[in-house]
Amino acid sequence: MESVIIIVFVMGYLAITLEHNLKLDKLIPALIMMAVCWALVALGIDNFTQWFDSSKHSLIEGFGSLVHEDKLHLVEETLLHHLGKTAEILVFLLGAMTIVEIIDYFDGFSTIKSFVKTKKKKSILWIFAILAFVLSAIIDNLTATIVLISILQKIVKNRDERIWFAGLIIIAANAGGAWSPIGDVTTTMLWIGKKVTTLKLIEYLLLPSLLCMAVPTLIASFLPAFKGEIDAEEEKETSKSPHSARMLYLGLGAIVFVPIFKTITHLPPYVGMMLSLAVVATFAEIYSKSKFSISSVDGEEADEHTAGAHHSPVHASLSKIEMPSILFFLGILMAVAALESLGILFNFASTLQESIPMMGTELHHEGVSDLVIMLLGVGSAIIDNVPLVAASLGMFSQGLDNELWHFVAFSAGTGGSMLIIGSAAGVVAMGMEKIDFFWYLKKISWLALIGFIVGSATFMITRTMF
Repeated sequence: MESVIIIVFVMGYLAITLEHNLKLDKLIPALIMMAVCWALVALGIDNFTQWFDSSKHSLIEGFGSLVHEDKLHLVEETLLHHLGKTAEILVFLLGAMTIVEIIDYFDGFSTIKSFVKTKKKKSILWIFAILAFVLSAIIDNLTATIVLISILQKIVKNRDERIWFAGLIIIAANAGGAWSPIGDVTTTMLWIGKKVTTLKLIEYLLLPSLLCMAVPTLIASFLPAFKGEIDAEEEKETSKSPHSARMLYLGLGAIVFVPIFKTITHLPPYVGMMLSLAVVATFAEIYSKSKFSISSVDGEEADEHTAGAHHSPVHASLSKIEMPSILFFLGILMAVAALESLGILFNFASTLQESIPMMGTELHHEGVSDLVIMLLGVGSAIIDNVPLVAASLGMFSQGLDNELWHFVAFSAGTGGSMLIIGSAAGVVAMGMEKIDFFWYLKKISWLALIGFIVGSATFMITRTMF
């Protein structure tokens, strides 16, 4: 029965990886995989000889001798445990996504466009790389990529020139997301799973992530694609909400407040995110009245916000939330939980650590090779990094702030830049700019690989300092 469950998982995984070829949204195989895996667990419970207790991170002794009813009760308890842990991540993401949409509702991100005063390609490259690095740490790498490419489309009109900038934005956004607990879904998973703390994550990963962004950007600045100036057209100033800048700073500040709230109260991060959302939503409701009293003078703008929803910026923002992404995370995390509960990941981790030789003797991963973690990073470029990190949570038992978890956060976060399908930032950029997979592989992947190697080497050198 275990073999059947693994086959179902692998087939679902392949369907997710080949999403664009199959023309099938990845949430569909993820949800099927979750439901079928748990159904097989429940139906074949008497055939399993071991069960993994996630709360204690150990196999339950004497599981095979339990009666059928006790085993089923254990399945229900385990399912509820994993659903609770998954829900913490999903509610957190919903809150963060809604705040970002509220900022966008007030044209808050247009404020960032005013930072770009130059026409030199090299200068624009550095401005956007630094913005991607900083913004992704605050509003997550996926959202930062969407925002910056949207702004880039207004500044660089030539698409052939623009996709080069987009490629470097992907590298910078993924690097920026790695050192922040709210910068990447995988880092958020490790943070909520009590594997890393905010301060230690910054201590361990800020310098490696910075070099992972800076070195490829520096190399790219000498390439012919970034020589000269852009052909910029003068644009008419469009009307925007008078509260745009205020909502931008309020929203970003509210998201940054979440780790502070967790440190003070020791409550799960989603509680702080809900508080931040409530505060931002309150100001949004207040400001929306004045926004529409002004915009009603402008007939064109008033027409954009007709019928019901425009009276509530919160409702309008919630309607734009990426629910397919939320359901995908639900499916994949719960499917991985099924493998974890059967002890499959636990056994796989032991086999992996025994079969891969150690890189050097001075290791601090308690028997886990650096090569294993770097392979996880390379793997995240080929397949989704969410299930890879979810699997690592079941594979390794190191405690809070063990350097292994910080290296996992870095590898999974930045390794995905090596292929355009390897990260959420890459996939969204691919969709927004119709970037060809092989163009990215030829022009950008080698830069991402250099950044990944430099960052990994920096981590290995500096980890002894903390």
